[in-house]
Amino acid sequence: MSPIAIIEFLSRGGPALWAIAALSVLTVALILWRMLQFWSLGVWRGQGAEAAVSLWCDRDVSAGHAALPARPGIRARLARVAMEALLNPRFDAEAAEREVTRVAKNELAELRQGLRPLELIATIAPLIGLLGTVLGMIEAFQALQDSGAGADPSVLAGGIWEALLTTAAGMAVAIPAAMALSWFESVVERVQIDMEDIATRLFTHAPVDRAA
Repeated sequence: MSPIAIIEFLSRGGPALWAIAALSVLTVALILWRMLQFWSLGVWRGQGAEAAVSLWCDRDVSAGHAALPARPGIRARLARVAMEALLNPRFDAEAAEREVTRVAKNELAELRQGLRPLELIATIAPLIGLLGTVLGMIEAFQALQDSGAGADPSVLAGGIWEALLTTAAGMAVAIPAAMALSWFESVVERVQIDMEDIATRLFTHAPVDRAA
């Protein structure tokens, strides 16, 4: 589809269709950005953390700490913070727990960046489409009224289908946005559960002097 044809198509839907087109570009950008961010944060890298935590739980504290990967994912970073806090003589158990909670909250907040705009797009895109359709229908029926008895039904039908373009476009943007949002939220929820599990296991199997 040539740029001229795209501009002509968008012009048929009026300002609402232009707004939806802008939202579609923003949706694609947000989805790609979040996927790249998830990858860089190591959301799908968890084996290294699990191996280190298992060694720690087997009371091999030094080996567990040394087993943490050089390029840690989000789970391994939390495990490192928890291990170092538990091994730090300046931290009691409560202070270590506060430090781990602080780091976990910051990591999860970074994971959730960009999800609110996706949620907003999924909500407002159909509404903008519906608004464009209503405005288009009003315009079509005004044209029918002005033409009087000699109205051409094909002209009215053309005005109606052009008005309905915005509703279809709004739904076409909202559906992928909602699907991506649901998937991202499920990934964040899985990471949160894993982080809670790691922290619990590390604190439960803290060194004897720390546990005391």
